[in-house]
Amino acid sequence: QLQASGGGLVQAGGSLRLSCAASGHTFSSYALGWFRRAPGKEREFVAYITYSGGSRYYADSVKGRFTISRDSAKNTVYLQMNSLKPEDTAVYYCAAGRGGNIYAINSYGYWGQGTLVTVSS
Repeated sequence: QLQASGGGLVQAGGSLRLSCAASGHTFSSYALGWFRRAPGKEREFVAYITYSGGSRYYADSVKGRFTISRDSAKNTVYLQMNSLKPEDTAVYYCAAGRGGNIYAINSYGYWGQGTLVTVSS
């Protein structure tokens, strides 16, 4: 089970850090990702980190502003979001998976419940 937290309301230009804690299962051998669903849009890829933490990938829209990291000892993945924009407003989901297309939703077998991020202008 994955539990996302850390969402909230923030002004444009502000920062938030999302956390996603795993319970009932060890995800140390899983790659972890963040996706988001903005109002009226489909869920989209945001960021990805390999099981070792050695490689990270980002959507072009967040590159340079967001940072994904993981703490395997705590079974937790983080998404540090800086310089937030109104278009970052969405429900953010964490996910765990093994292999496959990292940008594809169906590559992830475990999903958190989502946490809402609202960025005001």
